[in-house]
Formats: sequence, C-alpha cells, structure tokens
Amino acid sequence: MLTRAMLPIGDDDNPNPAFPIVNLVIIAINVAVFLYQLVNPDFTNGFSTVPAEITTGRDLIGQFTIGLPDGTAAVIDEARGPSPIWITLFSSMFMHGGWTHLGGNMLFLFIFGDNVEKSFGHARYLAFYLVCGLVASLAQVYSGPDSILPSLGASGAIAGVLAAYLVLFPSNRVRVLLGYFVTTVPAVAMIGLWALIQFFNGFASTSVSAQTGGVAYMAHIGGFIAGLVLAFVLRPFADRAIGPHVVGYPRRGMFS
Repeated sequence: MLTRAMLPIGDDDNPNPAFPIVNLVIIAINVAVFLYQLVNPDFTNGFSTVPAEITTGRDLIGQFTIGLPDGTAAVIDEARGPSPIWITLFSSMFMHGGWTHLGGNMLFLFIFGDNVEKSFGHARYLAFYLVCGLVASLAQVYSGPDSILPSLGASGAIAGVLAAYLVLFPSNRVRVLLGYFVTTVPAVAMIGLWALIQFFNGFASTSVSAQTGGVAYMAHIGGFIAGLVLAFVLRPFADRAIGPHVVGYPRRGMFS
C-alpha cells in the first residue's frame, strides 16, 4: 500500500470537463479482480509476478519453502499461471493482498488519477499507467531475480501517477488526514514525503523484513521513476489548468 502517514481525502480539481473514464474503469477492474481473487485463490497464486518465473521463463507449480528473516519458514503455493508467463507482469498490477491494500491504493488513484488523466487525455493516460506498472513489476524482478516470492498490487502504477501529479501540479493543495486532524498541504510536500519514504525503505532492504513489512518498495521506486520520466516527456502536451479549490472525497507475498 502507499502510505499511512498522510491519507488524502481531496485535492484541487482540474476544470477540464473531460470525464476521467479510464481512471474509473481501472478502479473498477481492480475491485472486480480482487473479488475474483477471494473466490479463486489459485488465480492469486498463479497470476502474481514471481521474479524467478520471469527470469527463467518457467511457470513454477507446487509448494515451495522459503526462509524468513526471523529464522522461521513459510510455504509458498504456486499455481499454474498464464502462457506466456510474462503476462503476470501485467495481471499482477490489478491484484491485491487484502481489503486494506485494495482500499488504500484505490483511494490514492481516485484522488490523484483524475487530474492526470484530464491532463494527458484518455489514451495517453491508459498507456502511461500500464507502462508505469510494467516498469514497476520489472524493477521488483530486478531487485531479486531468483526470488520465488510473489508480488502483486497496483502501487507501482499508482506511484507513476503520483510522479506525474508532482510534475504537473506541484503547488496543488491536497487535503489530508493526519491522525484525527484534517489539514491542507502542497502536493509537492505530500508526494515528496511519500517518495522519500519509498527510496529510503527500498534501498535499506529489498526483501521481506521488519523494515519492509512485505511491501514491494522497489516496485514503488521503479513506477515513480518511470512516471517522472514520462511526465516530463508528455508535459508539453498536457493540460495543467487548475480551477477553484474543489475537494473530492471519495497470501503472503510482496504487496505494491
């Protein structure tokens, strides 16, 4: 999931009248896929990204034992995946590890994705989102190419959306919940803090540990960097107008 330090509940709206249909469809797909995961665990076990599957091109099937940092062991169930197996690089970005994981990611996407979509346009935004998610998945694979630990989650792609928001709307006001208090901060402050946390944790540890808590920080970093690069490339074609202050409310593995 993204971060619990600052929970966004609204932001300045882009007055562009275009309806953010792509962003809403992506959210709907994530919810639908998660509901399917609940009734079919084999889908989760087979369609998450497993670095060792991507680097070898082989679909791992069966039970595998891995050692944990605390000295204990865990059993990983690997079900049959798609053919070719690299399809999991895309399928995993629409999957989640629990209701909290799903809810946090979709909240961030709902708050920040609409302005980015209105700026880029529907087709560019869809391509942007998928590329960021793909780079995020590959970054996680690169961080542990021999790992059999599955990775799933939309946070890598959403990290790219946050990076684009930072490039396009750095001074936008974001309404956030800090504990029991609501305050307004510039987008550059909130997203910048989030990025610092990801980079610090990502380079501190690239495995499941007390520091990472099972979060795929390298996927976050990869998606964020991809988002920054693409946003600067697309910025000359983007609509960055901001209107009046409108606040919108809206298994074991590596979760992004």
